Amino acid sequence: MAKIKLEYIWLDGYKPTQNLRSKTKVEEHENFQGTIEELGDWSFDGSSTQQAEGGSSDCLLKPVAIYPDPARINGYLVMTEVYNADGTPHESNGRATIDDDDNDFWFGFEQEYFIMDSRTQLPLGFPIGGYPGPQGMYYCSVGGKNTWGRDIVEEHADLCIDAGLNFEGINQEVAAGQWEFQLFAKGAKKAGDEIWIARYLLDRLTEKHHYYIEYHPKPIKGDWNGSGMHANFSNSILRECGSKEKYAEICEAFRPVTKEHIEVYGEYNDERLTGLHETAAITDFSWGVSDRGASIRIPIIAVEKGYKGWLEDRRPASNGDPYKIAARIIKTVKPIK
Repeated sequence: MAKIKLEYIWLDGYKPTQNLRSKTKVEEHENFQGTIEELGDWSFDGSSTQQAEGGSSDCLLKPVAIYPDPARINGYLVMTEVYNADGTPHESNGRATIDDDDNDFWFGFEQEYFIMDSRTQLPLGFPIGGYPGPQGMYYCSVGGKNTWGRDIVEEHADLCIDAGLNFEGINQEVAAGQWEFQLFAKGAKKAGDEIWIARYLLDRLTEKHHYYIEYHPKPIKGDWNGSGMHANFSNSILRECGSKEKYAEICEAFRPVTKEHIEVYGEYNDERLTGLHETAAITDFSWGVSDRGASIRIPIIAVEKGYKGWLEDRRPASNGDPYKIAARIIKTVKPIK
């Protein structure tokens, strides 16, 4: 019998932005295969995570995805959903609201973030009491003059790949100390699972570097880019329709529900969506081909393929919940036939 370490990971009930929580369960297994079917439910003290009252504090953790933990011997990362004691989804459970049981929707998320020095409370590259040079030389830069944090970014990429995530790339972003990684999955729930696991691995990695990750969409005020989590999405219609008119119909479906989307796209997004720094204003809605200043961009590749491909919603903030973002996009797009 071998002992394995199962890291049960969930989202707490804090508002307006949920946080990752986790705890380790050690079990003995004779021949563990790393499948969901081999895992049981677990519970936790919801009164300590804003998810229950002290007099009835048990909440349930139901495993939904499992990945090898590349940083532990005989370890696994277990993404879970939070349920009430009566077996119903907890109100904080955004994953349970996704209407994509057939995995028709594919999502690629671009997760931007700042690496912060925990000793100075500033992004890497920012001197105490001042600022680095203006934006322009940091995006996709190379060399110690303009690039900070590559060591942890490369280590994180290796961890994600070793965990079996469909990790698609990394790049330094427009501001100093700002980076991005990309993940893609066929199925909205799987895409959300992988973003949260990737965030977990990144957050845990910072513990040994004296850093922390800042997901606030505008942590540095002034003439600096904010951080988003652009949502690239498609369904069978977008992938196969070959119709400029159908693409326009889908884009226009977002206009009357602009407010509903912004409500789940991340807190403090108004500080980022100003109409500057490659964003549309939060009060506006627009779409266009290859337009990074639009709310929704039609990629030029989709146009060149005869309107077969995907769309990019550029509004979600870096601190948004990919489950809730995907659920809202699906609710808008799915009725269109």
